[in-house]
Amino acid sequence: MTYADIILPLALPKRSYTYSIPEIMLPDVQPGVRVEVPFGKSKLYSGVVVGVHTTQPDYRVKSILAVLDETPVVVEQQLKLWDWIADYYCCTLGEVMSAALPGHLKLTSETKLIQNSAYGDDFSELDNDEYLLAEALHIQNEITIDDARKILNKKTVFPVVQRLLLKGVLTLREDLQEKYRPKKVMAVRLAEPYRTDQELLRPVLDALEKNERQLETLLAYLHLSRSRPWVRRQEVLDKAGVSESPLQTLVKKEVLELYEREISRIAGFEDELVEASELSEQQRQALSEINTGFKQHNTILLHGVTGSGKTRVYLELMREVMLQGGQVLYLLPEIALTTQIINRLQSIFGADVAVFHSKINYNERVEVWRAAAAGKPVILSARSGLFLPFQNLQLVIVDEEHDPSFKQYDPAPRYNARDTAIFLANIYGAKVLLGTATPAVESYFNAKKGKYGLVEMPERFGGLQLPEIRQIDLREQHKTRQMKSIFSPALLEGLQQALDRGEQAILFQNRRGYSPILECQTCGWTAQCRHCDVSLTYHKHTNRLRCHYCGYQESVPAVCPACESGKVTLLGFGTEKIEDELKLFLPKARIGRLDLDTASTKNNLIAILNDFEEKRIDILVGTQMVTKGLDFENVGIVGVLGADQLVRFPDFRAGERAYQLLTQVAGRAGRKHKQGLVLVQSWNPAHPVLQEVQRGDFAGFMQREMKERRDFLYPPFNRLIHIRLQHKDDKIVYLAADMFAKFLRQPMGKRVLGPVQPSVPRVRSYYLQEILLKLEKDAKVIQAAKDLIRKATETVTSKPGWGQLRVAVDVDPV
Repeated sequence: MTYADIILPLALPKRSYTYSIPEIMLPDVQPGVRVEVPFGKSKLYSGVVVGVHTTQPDYRVKSILAVLDETPVVVEQQLKLWDWIADYYCCTLGEVMSAALPGHLKLTSETKLIQNSAYGDDFSELDNDEYLLAEALHIQNEITIDDARKILNKKTVFPVVQRLLLKGVLTLREDLQEKYRPKKVMAVRLAEPYRTDQELLRPVLDALEKNERQLETLLAYLHLSRSRPWVRRQEVLDKAGVSESPLQTLVKKEVLELYEREISRIAGFEDELVEASELSEQQRQALSEINTGFKQHNTILLHGVTGSGKTRVYLELMREVMLQGGQVLYLLPEIALTTQIINRLQSIFGADVAVFHSKINYNERVEVWRAAAAGKPVILSARSGLFLPFQNLQLVIVDEEHDPSFKQYDPAPRYNARDTAIFLANIYGAKVLLGTATPAVESYFNAKKGKYGLVEMPERFGGLQLPEIRQIDLREQHKTRQMKSIFSPALLEGLQQALDRGEQAILFQNRRGYSPILECQTCGWTAQCRHCDVSLTYHKHTNRLRCHYCGYQESVPAVCPACESGKVTLLGFGTEKIEDELKLFLPKARIGRLDLDTASTKNNLIAILNDFEEKRIDILVGTQMVTKGLDFENVGIVGVLGADQLVRFPDFRAGERAYQLLTQVAGRAGRKHKQGLVLVQSWNPAHPVLQEVQRGDFAGFMQREMKERRDFLYPPFNRLIHIRLQHKDDKIVYLAADMFAKFLRQPMGKRVLGPVQPSVPRVRSYYLQEILLKLEKDAKVIQAAKDLIRKATETVTSKPGWGQLRVAVDVDPV
């Protein structure tokens, strides 16, 4: 008898489970292919084969039901990466598999099948089993795998489902996510018959001589159309210097017509307009240092200020790898940032670029998965691209390497894509380039210690100056009663001057909503979430109170529910209030808002950025979304309203995060033609981080931050493991956390801190307790700690009545 070891996409303690291979399937079962197997009493799952052998286990084994692939879908290097992630990040291999494989490769008996209406109702090309399922879906629209089993009267239906997926007859519910679409802009063209024969326009032009604005609009279009393949609506309006009205009149007269055109661009990183054919002296120097550095180091940190032209350096390195027949993985922290880079890469490398992230649809995911395995030269991706089956990976670029979005939080595996990319590159023998304007403390430490190479680009491209940063002391402003609501006179004056010059502005406040607290001035009552121990945030647009942790909402009380006083007041401010109040002081300004409320979908995000780029928005108010590499050449001023809350956050990384966010948002100002201005409102302008941001003193910031980290045993000098326990019963979670900590403390001693109640002790009705391990950088100590954590988890969760206890282990928390 021959056996196969199989990984299942479940959080199970064992690495793999052994099944027997029926003789008829022996030629098809090999490492990397998926098979359908039973697990438990009645569940069926698709698992991945990791080994084939003849060693009989000492228990009765079940048989494989079906082989789902003709060739492996997972390669050897991927399995090595899965093993490393499971071990390093203290999770199960099944959890890694679940995160690594796209939805279409993870069929289970609970998977829902959805009719694909685009296929139609012609099922004549299908075989009998396929026809029965297609007909059932045509009638019911949605069925489960269990339903399909009953319809076909078969236990094994995964192969049939797989064939229908490939033929496009059905989709899976988990694949019905919003398809990633490029930005749409309104464009103008001639209506027929004028588009075919422009000679017919002569009488039209003669007739328009009496209507100057319409004539100017039409002439503006004709002039622009000679130099470009298509013309934006906004370009016509700007060139003609007219409002929308004459253009709409020409549309009604059927001379012009408006249409939507898709373009692959929403926002993006710095230096988007740098020509690929030209390298500045600084870029040539950086490229030379990187190529030299790769001879001694596998990983290099490229530290270049905002606007220095790092992307242009990436392009040259990618070109070199492609000429050698290798593959490049280009990682970005946010899906929203990818579209401009896609546009730029495709304009240079054409069809050699593929894009992979969680928002593309089923067919695109299958295509990119296969393309990576076939050797597609460039893969542009968010962190999930690490799990693709590469054929010849030679270079990994991690752009904005400091960004916390590279860290996966929930569910497990809680991996950091930057660190995982370095291990992935090691498996393939590839090189890694980490790029950023504000390096993570750990990355900079490794570079200074010689573990990584270090290349610096201290100047902006084209010799442009970095923005001037000025601080505004709110204590002084309030003392002299100069404040106008939440704005200082200097900020309002700066905004007005920018608008008078025809420039745009960005205002940054890292808190959405209108007001974070609703409080009774008589008894001190505050509006609290029913399911979390946090205050509810007031959102004026919906006139509702909302919890930002669990989404709970309720109406705003007219009087205090505790004492029935009418003195209920809103305290604090978020982006919604800034937008609202700004309209009172700058009534002529067109104001937009970019936060999770307004940009909850990709289309909304695209629309807001599109409006700002085409100057239909003068002032953009936003959360940290506005710091993510947006590059708009007309931004003259950036205002920061809540600098204090960034540096006061109770976390050892607060100073680092504040420096990065403020430097990044400051980099949005004055990036093309002139020096920008950044105004920072704060209650404590003397705070060292704010002073370092103002001076642009990265070296001073790092020196001070390193000393504090060394003194208090934080990374990069020590390693951290954070453990969170949660349960709906506060007594159980308290007892479990106490037992967990004692279990760890016996061998680990003072390295174990806690358990403690976090600042938000209850989230989504679950009570929380936290434990922190501070470990010296000794591989044996760290491995011993992870082994203890696994044993402690098994001990507390197996205790009677504690089965619902959740334990989340976060190695290297950020």
